[in-house]
Amino acid sequence: MAASSIIFITGGVRSGKSRFAEDVAVKLAEQAGSSLFYLASGRTEDEEMKRRISHHRQERAESGSGWITLECPDGLEQAASELTPNSVVLFDCLTTHLNNRLFSEQDGWLDRDYCQHVKISIKESIMTIAARCKAMIIVSNEILNESIRDNEVIYTYSKILGELHQWIVRQARSAYLVESGLTVEMKGEPQ
Repeated sequence: MAASSIIFITGGVRSGKSRFAEDVAVKLAEQAGSSLFYLASGRTEDEEMKRRISHHRQERAESGSGWITLECPDGLEQAASELTPNSVVLFDCLTTHLNNRLFSEQDGWLDRDYCQHVKISIKESIMTIAARCKAMIIVSNEILNESIRDNEVIYTYSKILGELHQWIVRQARSAYLVESGLTVEMKGEPQ
């Protein structure tokens, strides 16, 4: 069985996880002479998100690392055809992507079959991309530390996200938790 190409990085909002993920991706791409892809899941639905997306695009452009950005707010599967076995892929982030997918149909999240379909589709897309590249770095937010039982929509979203996190960590060669700019290795090696 081939070694996994997945590296999972999670942490709280504004914890430094995206910066760490970008550093890991750039290092891996430089070591292998790889193409560097950024799979962006954000949508410009409000002014704050527009500013954040613009800021991230500008940072990547100014980095000199040669990022190729693919916009994937609704599905990752279209990105797979762009990749080569030597590509390094940074997917930022799972929480936004799940939100986009789970709530794309009004009240779809109330249907167990629909929720299961979304979860399976995300897993299949991740496995397809991971099989087509040298490394796939997946960033997600750690939002599961608060009590959520009183709100059905938050409970449903968090349950699916937690299941996806556990599944990804099982598939991953390494997993990291980033909090306040500090990185804790939870599983494996980065290379």
